[in-house]
Amino acid sequence: MSAMHRLRLVTVAGTTVATLAVTASVAPVSAAPRPVPRQTSQQTAEGQARMLVPSGLDNPRHLAFDRRGRLYVAEAGRGGKGPCMKGPEGGQVCFGTSGAVSVIGRRGAHHRVASGFPSLAAPDGTSALGPSDLVIGQRGQFVLSIGLGANPSVRKTLPRVGRRFMGTLTTARFGSATRSVLADLSGYEAAKDPDRAGPDSNPVGFIRRGSGFVAADAGGNDIVAVSSRGKVMALRTFAARSVPSPMGGPAIKMQSVPTTVVAGPHGVLFVSELTGFPFPARGARIYRVAPHKPVQVYARGLTNVTDLAWYRGHLYAVQISDVGLAAEKGLPHGSLVRVRPGRTPVTLAKNLPAPYGVAIRGGTAYVTTCTVCKGGGGVATIPVR
Repeated sequence: MSAMHRLRLVTVAGTTVATLAVTASVAPVSAAPRPVPRQTSQQTAEGQARMLVPSGLDNPRHLAFDRRGRLYVAEAGRGGKGPCMKGPEGGQVCFGTSGAVSVIGRRGAHHRVASGFPSLAAPDGTSALGPSDLVIGQRGQFVLSIGLGANPSVRKTLPRVGRRFMGTLTTARFGSATRSVLADLSGYEAAKDPDRAGPDSNPVGFIRRGSGFVAADAGGNDIVAVSSRGKVMALRTFAARSVPSPMGGPAIKMQSVPTTVVAGPHGVLFVSELTGFPFPARGARIYRVAPHKPVQVYARGLTNVTDLAWYRGHLYAVQISDVGLAAEKGLPHGSLVRVRPGRTPVTLAKNLPAPYGVAIRGGTAYVTTCTVCKGGGGVATIPVR
């Protein structure tokens, strides 16, 4: 995938367009927080978003609940003091170990329970690549997807922790500085390049599936299966398609850029699509992936989708932009929508500043906001009953 088709926020001629990612290290756990409280109708009105966490998170991405109802968020960090280098989009990025995992407690109180993960960001700490998604296991164990957003060969230029963990699924434990690579997704992309578009890898959303995992690689335009032993195998690729050029003239090829994978009814997989440049409004799709069947388009007419969640038989999607990323002037604003195949999506909350991840529990959706902001990231709550 070329630089114009990635998922990282960059500025082109004054227009904000997008790209994201992930990486890993750990700090001790403080006192265990209580489960996130369920919202009531008195706390938030139907169709409106309430800020549970107004700010304080660094480039927050996906969220996950543990079995006790505690809510965790992956923070891609704010980069660091360097070394700095030319980034995959042409601008400068600086390396650091500011990636983290935070837990959200009662009334929006939050604190980091794991830190020191690799992070690449602009010199001002925005638009970071670092921890992206997480699955919380038992006895304090968790798994992170660690983004890259570039040709896997770029890892050779990073400090040791970046070379080792960026572009991987990484296992760690709260309260321990020990972590290990479960699967090198970027290494697999470099060796196999399943979509035959050139090596480019950015592991983003993923889920547990049986004893292993299924992960979306936004750079590789595919989803891959990861066994419990770390073996990686491509499940499906998502082809580029021709779209009108915003500059006029012949049509251009637009990359798919899958952003997450979730399990729906009967265990069927559903994959969200950001799309690459020109990021057209209503040009994104959600795909249905069933065993031994071709990829099917489940829903059309969405815009720059970054995450999905099933809840009580309904599919919900986060759109990081409602007008298309190339049309944004400054920070993008998007929405949480309920997806209806063959029908217009139902908007539950709009004008959210750069929303990204979603997790749903107790009739409330929790959505990360300002996902490309240093210290300005938050979590909004939206009723979905």
